[in-house]
Amino acid sequence: MTTPNPPSRRGAQAALLAAFLGWLFDGFEMGLFPLIGRPALQDLLPDASPAVQGQWFTIIIAVFLVGAATGGVLFGWLGDKLGRVKAMAMAIITFALFTGLCGFVTEAWQFAALRFIASLGMGGEWALGVALVNEVWGSKNRAWVAGMIGAAANIGFLLTGVLSLYLNASLETIASGMQSIGISEETANYLLHNRGWRFLAISGTLPAAIVFLIRLFVPESHKWEEEKASGNTSHWATKDLLGVLVAAIVALGIIALWSPALFEKVGNAVAIPATLVGMVVVLWGYLLPVRRYLGRVHGSAKVNSPERSTVMRNLLFGTALASVALMGTWGSTQQAAKWASFLSPNGTAANLIEYVVISTALGAILFSVIAPLVADRLGRRLTYFILCLLALVSAVIFFQTNSSFEGTEVPTRVFVTAFLLGGLTATFYGFFPLYFPELFPTSVRATGQGFCFNFGRIIAAIGSLQFVNLMALFGSGKALALEGEAKRLMQLQIEANAFTTLSCIYLVGMIIVWFAPETKGQTLR
Repeated sequence: MTTPNPPSRRGAQAALLAAFLGWLFDGFEMGLFPLIGRPALQDLLPDASPAVQGQWFTIIIAVFLVGAATGGVLFGWLGDKLGRVKAMAMAIITFALFTGLCGFVTEAWQFAALRFIASLGMGGEWALGVALVNEVWGSKNRAWVAGMIGAAANIGFLLTGVLSLYLNASLETIASGMQSIGISEETANYLLHNRGWRFLAISGTLPAAIVFLIRLFVPESHKWEEEKASGNTSHWATKDLLGVLVAAIVALGIIALWSPALFEKVGNAVAIPATLVGMVVVLWGYLLPVRRYLGRVHGSAKVNSPERSTVMRNLLFGTALASVALMGTWGSTQQAAKWASFLSPNGTAANLIEYVVISTALGAILFSVIAPLVADRLGRRLTYFILCLLALVSAVIFFQTNSSFEGTEVPTRVFVTAFLLGGLTATFYGFFPLYFPELFPTSVRATGQGFCFNFGRIIAAIGSLQFVNLMALFGSGKALALEGEAKRLMQLQIEANAFTTLSCIYLVGMIIVWFAPETKGQTLR
């Protein structure tokens, strides 16, 4: 059997560039909905109250997270069976095409459905890109490469804020430009109406161009080629994906159960035990492909070989660590711009949302590059502990020190604390691309990483849906009895307390990490 040679330097650079662009547009996709969600739902639900529109906002985010979790396992499975490059091209096409289609929806449920499908590709692309780049680059500069991965997604997040800011300042110019190339005035107005949310959604098709780069210049992972040559890739079976399908359906059922309309009917007495049972089913379904694969490789699913035990243990630890980080992100950072938009009475501070998004993204770019370099020096466990501590502190500072202000001038502290919040909660997205590849052998690396990182999104989705319960705990009922400015200020503080409470999930990570494996100095298996 001939051992495949590692790719040339040019091939390795092409792989990094393709993955970097893929992660960049992943970040663009993640940052898109926080910007366009409110204006989109205002157009799609014109007769609904702001409270109902807010409920749909939360539901669409939750559906997106479930889709990303499913896609991480599905496309990770494809990457381990068919190869990293083919699967990555398929993932990018999926999230690019269906993100663009969001610009043509006419109903809120259509928006949710397309976001779910788009997120399948987004969740898969992360796992595949991380596996490909780590295997192609080997042990050389792995911390630096991990930092590039973390920075890329946050550069994409930054682009959403910059593009939205430019778009809102130049709507008339863009409309004139559209008409000059033959687009009717009616169509231009349709695309640019209400902060241009449809135009921004359609711009999400741009990542499709990366596929041509991937197919022409990016080499397949030589480590995966070795697995294929040894016959190990043949042990992946399509029938095992039935478990993934069941898990996705059950996860969506859990999300529906916690949606305000259904939760009001069933209450905690039904929702909590149903969620616990459902999460057991979801965990079983997403793990099924890996469990069956390991069973075939080792002769029997009942054989508890050392490698099988190690993989399963690392899957659970990786999932727990990612769940903490993702819950913190979706419970605080992703909500920061939306929450900050209410700091100014009647929205008198122009473009506050965009500036908060830009501030958080700039912080995320810087700190996600630094985090893996620190982990290479201090070790994985100590670094993760420090990252959790700093992320918690930054969330408390942002939500508890910013308060309502008058006029159009935004206090500097809003941008400084947003920069720290975005940076310190995003450090994990430079850390995980360094740590997760070390937890798994080449044969299950894409599926394992996809499961760990993306299963955490389901935990985050369920956690974010507890926001209504937290609001009630902190007195949202009392706020409803108030009017005018007093109601706004009380609502602002109640939400700040709820977001701060959700951020306390980092305390859990500070404990769990000491039971996870320390992999500093180990080479990829």
